[in-house]
Formats: sequence, C-alpha cells, structure tokens
Amino acid sequence: MDLLLANPRGFCAGVDRAIAIVEQALAQFGAPIYVRHEVVHNRFVVDDLRRKGAVFVERLDDVPQGATLIFSAHGVSKAVRAEAEARGLKVFDATCPLVTKVHVEIAKLHAQGFDIVMIGHAGHPEVEGTMGQCRDRVSLVESVADVASLVVTNPLRVAYVTQTTLSVDDAAAIVVALQARFPGIVGPRKDDICYATQNRQDAVKALTSQVDVVVVVGSRNSSNTNRLREVAELRGIPAHMVDRADELQPAWFEGHRRIGVTAGASAPEVLVREVIARLEALGAHEVAELHGVVEKVVFPLPRGLTGTAVVKAPEVGPGSR
Repeated sequence: MDLLLANPRGFCAGVDRAIAIVEQALAQFGAPIYVRHEVVHNRFVVDDLRRKGAVFVERLDDVPQGATLIFSAHGVSKAVRAEAEARGLKVFDATCPLVTKVHVEIAKLHAQGFDIVMIGHAGHPEVEGTMGQCRDRVSLVESVADVASLVVTNPLRVAYVTQTTLSVDDAAAIVVALQARFPGIVGPRKDDICYATQNRQDAVKALTSQVDVVVVVGSRNSSNTNRLREVAELRGIPAHMVDRADELQPAWFEGHRRIGVTAGASAPEVLVREVIARLEALGAHEVAELHGVVEKVVFPLPRGLTGTAVVKAPEVGPGSR
C-alpha cells in the first residue's frame, strides 16, 4: 500500500492559540485552571491538558469564586460573559478570532434591525455562542429544507452568518436557497467559513482523486473533522474517522492500494504519525505528502499572558518522507 498525506491538515492557528492560552495560564498561575467546555474538540488534547491541571466544566456554577477561567475556542454567549463577570472570575478568552469576527458581524446586523439567520448545527457550542450574541430575531437553519419553514419578522430585512466549520459546499447550497426566498438577504463581507476549514476540505478533494480510501484523524465531536469525512464520502471514497491509531481496522484497507490520510483542525500531528506507523505495520511502504496551501496565520495570546502562540509547521515538507 502507498500512503498519501493531505496538505494542509491538523492544527490551525485558532487551535494553536487556544491550547497555548491554557498551557500559558497553567504556567503563570498554576493549577487548577478552569476551562468552559472542551477548549478544542480533541480527546487527546483535552486529556493532556487535564493531566497538566486544567479542569473542564460546562457550567460556571462549577467554577470557584475568583478562579481563573478560559472560554473555549468555540466562543460563548453574552450571557455567559456577563455571568463570569458577575462571579468575579479572571477570564482569558480563547475564542478563535475568526469566530469573534462572526460575533461582531451578527451583533452589528442585529443592531441595524435585521432578522438573523444562522447556518450551522444545532447544539454545537459555536452556534450557541454566536446566536447568544442576540436577544431575539435570530433563527437557525441546518439544511436547505429548513429554509422553506423559516419565519422572520420582516422578509425585506434579513441577513445570514455561518458557523465557521461547516462544509463549504453544504453552506453554499443553503445560501442559494436563502437568496431564492429572500432576494435582498445580506451576507458577510467575507465568507464566515474559516480559511483552515476551507483549506482542509480542498485538500481532501485533491486527495480523493488519487486514493481508494481515506483515514481522517480527529474526534467525533469535532465539526470540521466530520466535514472532512463527508467531503471524501460525497466523492465516492470510503472514509473512516479515528481518534487514535489503535482504532484502525485492517479490513478497511483490504484490496486498496492507495490510502489517503488527513486530520481535522483540532488533531495534533503526533496522532497522524501514529496512524502512519500503524499503516506501515499493516503493509504500507511508500509515504508521500501532497503539495498544498501554506498557512502562515498567527494569532497572538490575550493580554495578561506572556509568550506567543505560533502555528506549528508540518513535520515534513511536500514530497516523500
């Protein structure tokens, strides 16, 4: 078997920053450091931070008065921010700056009197945080079918925003449906789906033209990772999502000569290397990395934390390992 590695894959700038915020807070202030929700959706990363002293909570009631609290990369509602302030918590915000951009957009549009349509997945923390920037006149659509039943206050004054980790193609189809129903609908000046999500989906599209099966490294509660699996499957290529290499099943690769490997934006490269090693043990002998977009985005840490967040370069460059 031959292995082809998607490029880019794995950590994005927002994930690097969020993890760095937790690690730096632990270094500066000592354990425990409380984190509302999983800082990023990856089991390996969360377990590692938990071992270092991070305590993950869903409710602020579980955070002691005056403790240090970090908001996850997915962002939070205005109500959560107000609650944290009322409890006297020392807060560091690990919300991805690209999610913050959507928060600013939705708040501005709402203040201008627009009904807001959020394109996203119900129950996802990013969606809850984004919709929580508005008190009213905000609706969620998850599919083209949802658009037909959408109820708005003023059909002539409608705007939309999107979750940053959606399928680019799925979101585009929903936007077309919204534009057909509300011809004057207003969208963001720049696409809300983040650069890393789009780059990783494009990399999988390139990968599927050259492989027989795809392995996607990442946790099942990661939206962007699930979208990578779907992108491959929509192109007729079987795709399997794994947290760790020990989840790989030899039967998946029987009769296949070329295997593609990618990773969600919250999955560290060390897990990709474990998967590669396991596939080599199963008979893979050639490993090559596809050419792809070079990501140079860097997001700084919040004020009050020393150090800097950097985007980690891939361990290998384009070409054979």
